[in-house]
Amino acid sequence: MVHPRPCGLAFVCLVAACSPILLTSIAWAQSGASQPGQAAATFQLPPLIVTAQKEPADPQSLPLSVTTVAKPTLQNAGIAIVSEAGGYSPNVSFTEFSARKLSNARFRGIGASPANPSITTYFDGVPQLNANTSSIDFVDVDQIEFVRGPQSALFGRNALGGLINVTSARPSLSDWSGNLSVPFANSDARDVRGGVSGPIVANTLGMGVSLQYGQRDGYTVNDLTGNDLDSRSAFAGKGQLLWTPMPSWETRVIISGERDRDGDYALSDLGGLRQNPYHTARDFEGFTHRDIFGTTILNRFEGASLTVSATTGFVDWKTVDSTDLDYTPLPLVTRDNTEESFQFTQEVRVANAANAPIALSDSVALKWQGGVFFFTQNYEQNATRNFSAGFLSSFLPFPVTQTSPQADLDDVGIGVFGQGVITVGQRVDLTAGLRFDHEQKNATLNVFFTPAIAPPQQTVADEGFSNVSPQFAAAFHFQPGRTVYVSVADGYKAGGFNAASPPGTEMYGEEHTWNFEGGVKTMWANGRVAANAAVFHIDWEDMQLNLPNLFVPGEFYIANVGGATSSGVEFELNARVHPNVDVFGGVGYTKAEFKDDSISGGLPVDGNTVPNTPDYTASLGIQLSRNLSQGRATLYGRAEATFSGAFEYDDLNTERQDAYSLANFRAGVRGRLVFVEGWIRNAFDTKYIPVAFAYGALAPSGFIGEMGRPRTFGISAGVGF
Repeated sequence: MVHPRPCGLAFVCLVAACSPILLTSIAWAQSGASQPGQAAATFQLPPLIVTAQKEPADPQSLPLSVTTVAKPTLQNAGIAIVSEAGGYSPNVSFTEFSARKLSNARFRGIGASPANPSITTYFDGVPQLNANTSSIDFVDVDQIEFVRGPQSALFGRNALGGLINVTSARPSLSDWSGNLSVPFANSDARDVRGGVSGPIVANTLGMGVSLQYGQRDGYTVNDLTGNDLDSRSAFAGKGQLLWTPMPSWETRVIISGERDRDGDYALSDLGGLRQNPYHTARDFEGFTHRDIFGTTILNRFEGASLTVSATTGFVDWKTVDSTDLDYTPLPLVTRDNTEESFQFTQEVRVANAANAPIALSDSVALKWQGGVFFFTQNYEQNATRNFSAGFLSSFLPFPVTQTSPQADLDDVGIGVFGQGVITVGQRVDLTAGLRFDHEQKNATLNVFFTPAIAPPQQTVADEGFSNVSPQFAAAFHFQPGRTVYVSVADGYKAGGFNAASPPGTEMYGEEHTWNFEGGVKTMWANGRVAANAAVFHIDWEDMQLNLPNLFVPGEFYIANVGGATSSGVEFELNARVHPNVDVFGGVGYTKAEFKDDSISGGLPVDGNTVPNTPDYTASLGIQLSRNLSQGRATLYGRAEATFSGAFEYDDLNTERQDAYSLANFRAGVRGRLVFVEGWIRNAFDTKYIPVAFAYGALAPSGFIGEMGRPRTFGISAGVGF
């Protein structure tokens, strides 16, 4: 059954709700703007610099859609992971499980498998080639950028839908600083975060160390035992060295790690969760463990005419989990799963110096950059399903173990890229970029039973994938702070091998998109208000979709299902309407549908909505502050709401999550050395199920899912210098 999509009225209501805030913000800001003969405005929005196109730039000048979540917002909103920041970015959502290794971003309807992401997360310039490492606790993070639209011309194979840039705070070379915070919350949640940064040798060598430990009880109760299932416990740390032997050269080393020891998945029958949220009944209670260790080395030389940068990354991770695969009180089937991977990445890039473009004439200048990227990735998985006696067949009155998969996947690739921006008369920017990628993939896949009730299956294969990705854009700066742009870009994602899949689907092919975008970026009221809008259309070919294997519980595989289109609009507003009042909001609408003749799992899906794509997303909020005791302390408060439109759980559009909204509030007082605050998330305790998938006969409703985070509240206190 295909459900109707009554999103139009709700979306119109959201736009209507945003409009008064926009108009009031501009009017209030304009009323305080300087008039002839008056002094200029004394407050503005804080300046932002992004690396959405690798070189540092003002986001308002770039011909693309990017939402920046800077350190003050991370602090004021209490953001601890990437997905919590994603709510500020239009048409961005996350398919996220209670196990933190499974967090998959979706931009404008584009998403993918963790093993071959369409939106890649970069930590300090190092891509996370597997999404298992893309959601980690924030430790000493300075800024997050959500770059929407294909960035394959600069970033390559896994930026088909966009990318997420996460950057760490730089160690100070001049002053020592430190902080320590201790939040306490319901569900027996507690957290300790602390860090210190400062110069070892003034103006030459600096260091920074940050640590975090947190734990909480689970939100979901196993009614069979009375235990909570999805508890969490994690320790994370980051250490940095920054060396600047001369003004033109710097080297930065970042070492980070995280150790997660979490409870089981909170999965249960979808129908049961809707009737009795946060409750399940199962005979087996498992765990999900993850260890990540990464090292990043950044080198940058800035000469009079050239800038040379090199980014070296090592990422080593391992996950071990054990779970009840039937998710019932009966002892039918469990799974033990181990995954581990090591990746090495190296990029070397050359660009013109920031203030030294090539003068092509008196009114025409060229900015350029080019580089080479190399990577290797090894991934191994060993998963066993333990079936009880008689479960597979009444003729098998003994336990059976299925190993599916025992997989070894190796990937080696190289990319060569370049981009040029021609500026004509300081008003027109013409951008062209091109990247060539090639990678070679090798797979050894084994599936077998113990005892051997069927012949073993083995696949040994290799395949190469190559592509050229172009990108073109034109921007016209018709007034200072006001720009219109158009862009056309090709998105590319390589094919590959499934670690496990139904017979005949071990390999999947490349995926391609063409993205067409137009937008306007504006600043108003002497820099107090930023208002941006964009429209886009995406045309897919050979879409890769992550599908559940209904014949093997808990197993997913990638398949090319055909074509699709996605069209939509986005609007963002940020306004500092008073030195102590910030207003922000955004809204996005997406219509993503499969094209004619698209086939998934042998069934037609043409005309269906692409799964896990909300038809709209929106956010609204305000941040207030007031100085106390002649500036010795600040009283502050924050209120915000995020909205998600309805979305389908599967490509057949069988089940869906209806539209829902979440409200968060935070207030406190901050002195020069100490702070105390109280907070509440999901204040109205909205019940929603953000992730669910088809599960065949083991689920009475045909689907299993997990509840979203319930209402949480607590207090935090800390010191800083």
